Amino acid sequence: MLKIEGQKNQPAENQVPSFLRCLSMEQASLGIEKIVAASLRRAPAGTGPVLAWPIACGQAVAARTSALDFDDGILRVEVPDAGWRAELRSLAPQYLAVINRYTGSSVRRIEFVVSGKAARTS
Repeated sequence: MLKIEGQKNQPAENQVPSFLRCLSMEQASLGIEKIVAASLRRAPAGTGPVLAWPIACGQAVAARTSALDFDDGILRVEVPDAGWRAELRSLAPQYLAVINRYTGSSVRRIEFVVSGKAARTS
């Protein structure tokens, strides 16, 4: 048995160097990303960007917002108030890049709509 400082009597085969653990996590992350992207690309037409919104924006933002629809290159996202709309507009280019990478769609713009004002105007 190999004894490593701070660890008692553990077999050497259980001792994975930290750089290999990081490499394994990176490989797992890439694998998961490929699976998610493939699933979003197979989603029914027009739904990929809507489904990708929580992935692009993250859990905290997704909890306060909702992707409404995707039409003619525009993803409409409902936000709680004008403050959220202003903040998310500044992050829109990052969100667009992620959504387009995952879905293969051509999302040109994200329109942030304040809650209660989500009805489309003609």
